[in-house]
Amino acid sequence: MANERIPVVIVAGFLGSGKTTLLNHLLRNNRGARIGVIVNDFGAVNIDSMMVAGQVDSMVSLSNGCLCCAVDVADMDAMLDRLAHRSSDIDVIVVEASGLAEPRNMIRLVVGSGNEYVGYGGLVLVVDAAEFGGTRERHPELDQHVALADLVLLNKTDRIDGDAHDELLELLCRLNDRAAIVSTVHGRIDPALLFDIPERPEPQPGEQLSLDRLLYEEHDGEHTHLHDGYDAVDFDSPVPLHPRALVGFLEDQPAGVFRIKGYVHVVAGGRTRTYLLHTVGDHIRFDPVRRTGDIPATTRLVVIGADLDPDAVRARLAACVPTEPVPADAMLAVHRFTPR
Repeated sequence: MANERIPVVIVAGFLGSGKTTLLNHLLRNNRGARIGVIVNDFGAVNIDSMMVAGQVDSMVSLSNGCLCCAVDVADMDAMLDRLAHRSSDIDVIVVEASGLAEPRNMIRLVVGSGNEYVGYGGLVLVVDAAEFGGTRERHPELDQHVALADLVLLNKTDRIDGDAHDELLELLCRLNDRAAIVSTVHGRIDPALLFDIPERPEPQPGEQLSLDRLLYEEHDGEHTHLHDGYDAVDFDSPVPLHPRALVGFLEDQPAGVFRIKGYVHVVAGGRTRTYLLHTVGDHIRFDPVRRTGDIPATTRLVVIGADLDPDAVRARLAACVPTEPVPADAMLAVHRFTPR
């Protein structure tokens, strides 16, 4: 999409929850996406970065300290600048936070970045299903981490029985009633849940496959079942939407929504404007775009999450179609979320 920023996805979770396993899975099953990685392991020797070295297009390894302890965003910006710039071909940046990192600070570092080519891609919290109870007792702040998450991955579910799994899901829903919650084993999720998969041409006969393509094809059998963990709901409208009603929907999204993307046409005061909409959790962004032949003439959105009711999602979005003239000041609702 035109004007699309490179999403920066933060992967957090306590030590041993499976963050690096998830990262390695994404790298091996990237489906053609070029993933830049910032590894922020806590300790003098960055073991985690050694485990993933050589499997990504760009690697920035931070060691001997916790990145989120930085007072300002200067250090993070330097790392992002090495991955995201005018000529960058990176599709997504994944920040693997230290097991001791404070997620709220990590979010602040990304959202406050001065890099114009990146945008917040969400906080993914990896939870160890077998150890969650004990970890909560030792670290009561874990409840706050769950509450902050845009997506919760309940990992290692093969180590608990069905009743314990149901109880954990109920507890996580109480701690965060808006986030998408996906159960996983060995961090296996479809990358399309976290970021868009680029459309790239198939290799021609005789053309050498890249390392990432070889890794993907090697694990293709695993990938075919990954999509079961999430839903993608399409919404099209030939009629421009009411900006205030749309923002109302975005600020009160159905439970389980992780991200929303697409082009949206809104009308106010008799004038229609077009935006590239991107949301992750509570973070909403409208980027103004000029209507060209590449921009669809209708609103086209995709709502991505877990356990979504497609009919209910589409009905709520359809309710954003105005039934009477929209006053010009209704556009102020959108202006709150446009870049300054």
